[in-house]
Amino acid sequence: MLAVATGVLAGLAGAALMVLLHATAHLTYSYRSGDFLTAVEQAGAARRVVALAAAGAVAGIGWWLLRWWTGPGGSEVSTALWRDEGRLPLRRSLGTAVLSVVIVGMGASLGREAAPRLTGAALASRLSDWAHISTAHRRLLAACGAGAGMACVYNVPLGGALLTLEAMLGVLSLRLALPALVTSCIATAVSWTVLPTGPTYRLPNVGVSASLTVFAVLIGPVAGLAAVGWVRMIRIAHRHRPTGWRLLVMPLLVFTMVGVLAVPYPQLLGNGKDIVQLTLGAQLAAPALVALLFLKPLATAGSLGSGASGGLFTPTVATGALLGSLAGQGWTHAWPGPAAGFAVIGAAAVLAAAMQAPVAAVVLMLELTRTIDALMVPLLFAVCGAMLVSRRLDTPSIYSVRLPAQ
Repeated sequence: MLAVATGVLAGLAGAALMVLLHATAHLTYSYRSGDFLTAVEQAGAARRVVALAAAGAVAGIGWWLLRWWTGPGGSEVSTALWRDEGRLPLRRSLGTAVLSVVIVGMGASLGREAAPRLTGAALASRLSDWAHISTAHRRLLAACGAGAGMACVYNVPLGGALLTLEAMLGVLSLRLALPALVTSCIATAVSWTVLPTGPTYRLPNVGVSASLTVFAVLIGPVAGLAAVGWVRMIRIAHRHRPTGWRLLVMPLLVFTMVGVLAVPYPQLLGNGKDIVQLTLGAQLAAPALVALLFLKPLATAGSLGSGASGGLFTPTVATGALLGSLAGQGWTHAWPGPAAGFAVIGAAAVLAAAMQAPVAAVVLMLELTRTIDALMVPLLFAVCGAMLVSRRLDTPSIYSVRLPAQ
């Protein structure tokens, strides 16, 4: 019953947060529907800079006030699961989630999934208090709530369940699979009352291709190295997050810089969903791919390091898609292949190595794009290559690297 209640609450909370995200984007950029990037481009360069500066002010003042109001304590899902026995302060977590989704709606270069993940885990933690369950069950329920929050906003019930097990709990166990599946499926079904039911990314038809398979074998280790560099960037950014009065200033400065960069590259704003879609449609030339491959991770790591709270899932997918698309453009000169396939393969490989969750990464990319047959084998080759490199270099995940030092 607790798993069912967690799924329902996570689904309702996830839907509510996405409505808030949409409303914020509408107020900031007159966004109504379709691609967020179109609204950002139509808003004009000056409005982008002003919007990001305002987002930085909201982030700095908001989190400073939240810490003053709620007192000491953290609101990181990973820390709660691995250090705090699955306990999350509800007020602090809900406040962080709302602020996170508001600044993403205003264009912050962070993922939107952090808010529903945190909210789902915090609600599960409160249910655990009410039911007086054991520490092990509390930790499991909090992880299920986090996975359910992720599942409902991306419409990935199986991927959300696997993320719960592989990335958050660190174990693929049949005993733990049932509650993870139940919460993710219920949350996704509940969110359908408000959120779209289609795939996150529109993918053109991709057939079975020998070119893609060989490309996947070669790009895997490269993607692994890229993921290692990305995780290390996140570690550096997290270790240098400001405290005290600096929390009021740093988000404003960093977000304004991102806004300035968004004058020539409006694709930098938001979580990176539109970047992925552009790579799937082969709509970015090589110079733009190179620039965004450098600037998007930098903008996201800088935003996180400024003291803001946000997700890393879609920025990681976008980084991998940019890498795969750029490498694919060179590869097609020797052996032509579908551009969308190159992007999906790069995204899956970087995501797997960055999360240290190969099974979840493969399933998530297949669910996000609603493709199975043609890309399954290339995805597995690329993910295996990326994982071998990242494990060889003893790389943590983008979640564990944010744990506070003991």
